[in-house]
Amino acid sequence: QVQLVQSGGGLVQAGGSLRLSCVYSGRTFSGDAMGWYRQAPGRELEFVAAIWSGLSTYYTDSVRGRFTVSRDKDKNTVYLQMNILKPEDTAVYYCNSEPPKSDCWGQGTQVTVSS
Repeated sequence: QVQLVQSGGGLVQAGGSLRLSCVYSGRTFSGDAMGWYRQAPGRELEFVAAIWSGLSTYYTDSVRGRFTVSRDKDKNTVYLQMNILKPEDTAVYYCNSEPPKSDCWGQGTQVTVSS
């Protein structure tokens, strides 16, 4: 059973915007905070943003003010709106719960920001 299905991403010029979506299994992630993570080439996976069931949010410093995480509980979907993208945002982005469940990673979506 697929637990997470991601969409969005792609190639964009610096300063541009993209939106990522992640549809999650309501049964598996019921009541969980949901998070976005990313892994750039040659680097470790890093936390990007999270949103709790009460809709409070938290961001890593490098994206705060540029990225916005949101969720639609009725659709079991979490979003990551990414604005003012920078080349250093280039990475494969993943969604999962926060903290992440080790066996439930989404398929990942590539975000490439050209300078």
